[in-house]
Amino acid sequence: MSGQRYDYGRAGLVGIGTPQANPTVEAELRILMPPNVLLAVSRLVSAETASLDRLRDYLERMHVAIGQFDTLRPAVYGFACTGSSYLADRAHERALVAGLTERFGYPIVTATDAIDAELRRIGARRIALAAPYPAELVDAAAAYWRAAGYEVASVRRIETGIGDTRGIYTLGSADARPAADALAQMDVDAVLLSGTGMPSLALLADPPAGPVILSSNLCLARSLCRAIGIAEPDPTDWAPRLAAALSPPRQGAIDQ
Repeated sequence: MSGQRYDYGRAGLVGIGTPQANPTVEAELRILMPPNVLLAVSRLVSAETASLDRLRDYLERMHVAIGQFDTLRPAVYGFACTGSSYLADRAHERALVAGLTERFGYPIVTATDAIDAELRRIGARRIALAAPYPAELVDAAAAYWRAAGYEVASVRRIETGIGDTRGIYTLGSADARPAADALAQMDVDAVLLSGTGMPSLALLADPPAGPVILSSNLCLARSLCRAIGIAEPDPTDWAPRLAAALSPPRQGAIDQ
């Protein structure tokens, strides 16, 4: 935990880096993590117009996003973009993260490292993958997990109708359910819903019967909680926060 004591964040101060147009990471991590964790969010920004170049830029310019915190010092920083890792050379990414950890003085957890940690913790070796990416990035994701030592038994692309990776932000949990339902029928140890921009908590709160279903944001939240030494997200705790987040706005009283 960082040395500075703030009124908020008595359980820890967690930094998050999220792609610039991503509306999901902040919402889901605030639901998953307890209210006494302070989340400080920086935007991963790139001027690149091509989707995959933009994702590569997010990783290479992570130092800029972390630098947005100025004198605010999180206990840990979560890099909430799986696509960037899928496109990177693994050795280069590790060296970059190690260098930034030394430079800023606190650990950095990538979403893919968090997923890998969770898969290993539950003993999963054979997985099914669903992702709302363009075909090239879906292929890169499958290759990434195979190179990490997992058997990827099935890969399903969730269609967004938009060629740009920003299409993921048009989806809801309901859009992931058909893929999750189908993959849950397979003989696998886990189903991975990859992509921090795709909402998934409503699905995770009411999963189909079968293997464990994991999402990028759930795995990242679990890793970040472990990093600051608090209990991991439990559905009995976060389900009420999810229900509140999904509820319609209350109509205010109108003075006559």
